[in-house]
Amino acid sequence: MSETALAPESDIEGFSLECPPPGFVRDPFPWYAALRERRPVHRLGDGSWLLTRHADCVAVYQGSTFSSDKHDFFRPKFGDSPLYEHHTTSLVFNDPPYHTRVRETLVNALKPKNIQPAVAALEHFVTERIASLRERREFDAIEHFAAAVPVEIICILLSVPASERAHLRRWSLAILGALEPAISPEQARIGNEAVGEFMAYLRELIAYRRRRPAPERYNVLRSLVRQADGGDLSEAELLHNCIFLLNAGHETTTNLIGNGIHMLALYGDARRRLREHPASIRQAVEEILRYQSPVQLGNRQVTAPVTIGGRDLRPGDQITLCIGGANRDPRAFADPETLNIDRTPNRHLAFAAGIHQCAGMSLARIEGRIALGAFFEAFDAPEIRVDPAYHPRLRFRGLKALEMRV
Repeated sequence: MSETALAPESDIEGFSLECPPPGFVRDPFPWYAALRERRPVHRLGDGSWLLTRHADCVAVYQGSTFSSDKHDFFRPKFGDSPLYEHHTTSLVFNDPPYHTRVRETLVNALKPKNIQPAVAALEHFVTERIASLRERREFDAIEHFAAAVPVEIICILLSVPASERAHLRRWSLAILGALEPAISPEQARIGNEAVGEFMAYLRELIAYRRRRPAPERYNVLRSLVRQADGGDLSEAELLHNCIFLLNAGHETTTNLIGNGIHMLALYGDARRRLREHPASIRQAVEEILRYQSPVQLGNRQVTAPVTIGGRDLRPGDQITLCIGGANRDPRAFADPETLNIDRTPNRHLAFAAGIHQCAGMSLARIEGRIALGAFFEAFDAPEIRVDPAYHPRLRFRGLKALEMRV
């Protein structure tokens, strides 16, 4: 794995996320490296700022002069729409005290006692999926494995019957796709329809589960409904944060598993190391999170005058935190362009940092360890049949498909 070549200086001066340069989706890292070295606090065409250095991103995540509230930012983008209601009700785009209150309900729902039954079920599910892949011999590792794992566990946690899961991935992709830096009217339409359909489904599911609670004593949906009935969440907050749980836990974990299979299939030394030392799966998952971060971009708004990287930012300025660039910053990681599954410490920002650090990160790590550990224990040298392509999304990094032979 050679060092990433820097993009030309003339090109990065006009670098834009709304109209990224050719080849950026396939390999954004030369651009991130060039921005990190030459324009670490880069002014984008819309007047916002792009940060690519690890220390700057950490400072923003942990600073008190930055806001996650997106009400004003999303209004012109989404208008008065289901997408606007959803993304401004979700805890990720809000500040305290709302964020603190809603996050606490999710943390309570995701306690180990509530997720342990689902983890046990997931281990069984993964074993069955691996057996199915072995029989197929040729398969799409995204469709038949990576995407199936998080949908299975989140649907168990939310008590979604197996027969009713067909639409969940479509809804999730449509809603998250609307968070891209630039979206078309068609993307907005599909996203708004997805929110409406998802809300209608959850209303019926929650009403049913209020009448007939899931048999498990400890259950995430049961916990959230109980907290809503106790006044800790409004009905709208309950619905939107159930959507948030499924979306956040689905797409990002699909990308973690899919990117992990891809990287470990490509790099035989890392794969052999994992097979020889299965306990290194913990560090391997952290390194995959760093090397191919499932979430590449985050956002904040400046609330008071502040200087970052020699640039003076004013209240109201929008900041895009380049997680993918920060996680390959040589100031924070030795030999950052190398996939090193024994890397420790590994202070990556794949789950953000500060008060907005991902509430479900423990569950995501468990899913990654179970899925990747089982896959590479079963398959010694999986072959990539077709050079895979990434989804044309900038905020989330994951493959459309990963055709393999075992």
